[in-house]
Amino acid sequence: MARFDLTDEEWAVIEPLLPPQGRGPKRKDDRKVLDGIFYILRTGAPWRDLPGRYGPRTTIYNRYNRWGERGVWRVIFEALARECTEALVFVDASIVKAHRAAAGSKKGNWKKVLPLTRRSHK
Repeated sequence: MARFDLTDEEWAVIEPLLPPQGRGPKRKDDRKVLDGIFYILRTGAPWRDLPGRYGPRTTIYNRYNRWGERGVWRVIFEALARECTEALVFVDASIVKAHRAAAGSKKGNWKKVLPLTRRSHK
C-alpha cells in the first residue's frame, strides 16, 4: 500500500457508495482508480505526473470529472465525514498557492492566460 492509498476502513465505507456499473466495457479496478485520484488531490501533482501504478491517467481523470458532475464525490465525502473521523484533513489557507492568473494579468493578457489555465489541469 502506498502512502496515499485508501485504508481498508475507508474503502469499506466508499465501495457501496460508488455508482453501479453502466453499459459498455467493465470498469477498471475502482479502488486503484480512487487511489490515483486521491494521490493527485493529496499531493497537488499535475495529472500527467500520476504514477503508472494507478493506471492510465486519462481513465483516472475522466472518472474524477464524470463522478464530480454526477455528485458522487459529495456523497463519498459526507459518508467519510460520518464514518471515518480520522480521514478528515483540514487545509490551512496559508499553504495554498494561487495560480498566477488569480492575481490578474498585466496589460490585458488575461485572454492568453485563461486558455492555458484550462489546459494545464489535464
